[in-house]
Amino acid sequence: MSAATLLVLFDLDGTLIDSAPDLAAAANAMRVARCQAPLPLAALRPMVGSGARGMVGTALGVNPGDEAFDALRQEFLDRYQAALLELTTVFADMAPVLDRLDAAGRRWGIVTNKAERFTRPIVEGLHLHRRAAVVISGDTTPHSKPHPEPLREAARRVGIDAANCVYVGDDHRDVLAGRAAGMTTLAAAWGYLGQGEPIDAWGAHAVLGEPAALLHWLQLA
Repeated sequence: MSAATLLVLFDLDGTLIDSAPDLAAAANAMRVARCQAPLPLAALRPMVGSGARGMVGTALGVNPGDEAFDALRQEFLDRYQAALLELTTVFADMAPVLDRLDAAGRRWGIVTNKAERFTRPIVEGLHLHRRAAVVISGDTTPHSKPHPEPLREAARRVGIDAANCVYVGDDHRDVLAGRAAGMTTLAAAWGYLGQGEPIDAWGAHAVLGEPAALLHWLQLA
């Protein structure tokens, strides 16, 4: 199956890039503005995959359905948008993987639940937009993961059957979306992972311990 892979699709946050420091900074700025001490990155990092909901909930104890949530969510997003490339980088161990994919002529792309207004400046700021065959954001289609449509749309745009695609992600939703789309799914153990079921219980076709393991799986090492 790995030899037949024609398109490698990556989740963005926690799989391809480490955006946790900038997301945590936005959440902590909200705490400081309210005379609360910043939380350590380790407390906020696992919640990155849950987006604004997880970050606001962890930082301020306010959750969807609470009266103050919508305003706090918007404040968080505005703070994040104003400084989303201060510390965010491609994972150091992922950079040579992308280089090897490019050198081997293997096309790759990005499918994220992150809205385009955040995705575009990050992908362009990290100079990934010229290399990626496709970039699908959380609002590119009417659905977001775990719905399979964003992944199907990525395959359609590149002109490759979903059966010849592999999706790499660090959240259970990534595996659910990939399997529903008919793709091979690989779980990224170096990612944020969240606080739900352990990664081995997600039902991925394989769990990758480090980015370089993808090259071995693709028979490119």
